[in-house]
Amino acid sequence: MSTIPQMNTLRFEQDGHVARLTMNRPDKLNAFSTEMWDEMRELGARLLADPGDVRALVLIGEGRAFSSGIDTSVFAERGDFGAVSDGATARDRDPWIDVVLRTQDAYNWLEEAPFATIAAVRGYALGAGLQAALACDIRVFAHGVDVGLLELKYGIMPDLGGTQRLTKLVGPGRAKEMILMGARIDGAEAHRLGICERYVPDEELETTVDAMAERIAAQPPIAVRTSKRAVEAATHLALRDGLMFEATGQTECMRSEDMREAIGAFIEGRPPVYRNR
Repeated sequence: MSTIPQMNTLRFEQDGHVARLTMNRPDKLNAFSTEMWDEMRELGARLLADPGDVRALVLIGEGRAFSSGIDTSVFAERGDFGAVSDGATARDRDPWIDVVLRTQDAYNWLEEAPFATIAAVRGYALGAGLQAALACDIRVFAHGVDVGLLELKYGIMPDLGGTQRLTKLVGPGRAKEMILMGARIDGAEAHRLGICERYVPDEELETTVDAMAERIAAQPPIAVRTSKRAVEAATHLALRDGLMFEATGQTECMRSEDMREAIGAFIEGRPPVYRNR
């Protein structure tokens, strides 16, 4: 993996096959600024192009909050959208649409990565913060968490994947209720609705996500990637099309050295050593 540059609003660390991405604006409750979105998008592009030996990544906030949402100073910014992306790289002719699409990419890579991503959420996950958590594969909420999509109070809508990903988790009626009412719910209700997979005491949050990340990182990475892709396909494809994802992914697994290693390790009674090939 290419060297990750120093960032102002994020901290990236790696220990073995597990990476940790910390949103690092604790004085602002890790509210998202334009710089923070830019750094997340650029980091994601690097990891998608070359994940190196990362097999699981934990997304967490520094201090007492995951993220309180958008830094309202963003509303006061006035920029020349032509300077954001030139004609060759613009995603859409409309500069506003282009800006939103580029900002969405700050989160999209968390879902698209070939490795597992886990959101460790404490304190607040509001607006843009909750949308970042929703982009992860698995969410673990701590007791006392306060979550919601509150964009309507600013005259805007959730536009960073929130309308799409929340709906897949809770259904259109619940998603509309949360978004249109600007509802804030606690962790217990979020867990009941299926917004998070685990709900744990705050003091157990980091040990829980670390153990999950280590366990996933110990699995065969090709099988993790293909399983993740097939599960995501199930949310929007007809059954037969989803079965093709399974067949294609399984063929890739069966042709891999990692499968031979898994079988050999099982027969020999030793831990497997996967090489992602």
